[in-house]
Amino acid sequence: MQQRVAIARALAYEPEVLLMDEPFAAVDAQTRADLEDLVRRLWRERAITVLFVTHDIDEAVYLGERVIVLSASPTVVREQLEVDLPGERDQAHTRVAPRFAELRTHVYEQIQAAKRGAGQPVKTDAPPPH
Repeated sequence: MQQRVAIARALAYEPEVLLMDEPFAAVDAQTRADLEDLVRRLWRERAITVLFVTHDIDEAVYLGERVIVLSASPTVVREQLEVDLPGERDQAHTRVAPRFAELRTHVYEQIQAAKRGAGQPVKTDAPPPH
């Protein structure tokens, strides 16, 4: 409930950009899923930009239209990945879709490569191959 109140307070100002930094880190799985769907619905209804910071790969892919993967220190953008999932998403179907799994795996691999310091940062909007 506290997270819902915090979101409502932020939206009361009718912002053009909403920054959310790990907002669901302290909630249980069911509440997290409900809040993720709430954020997607609000984003679509209000047409505001939401910058969502998370370390949860599934959450990033589910919520995002774009996932930005950062490198290890010194931090630079390693990749900008376009999430080409349907705009209408739901927990039960989206998270088991083959494309969701491909995107999640790609982001995971990019993060692991960044941790190893492998390769140069890549800046692209191209989705990973199917």
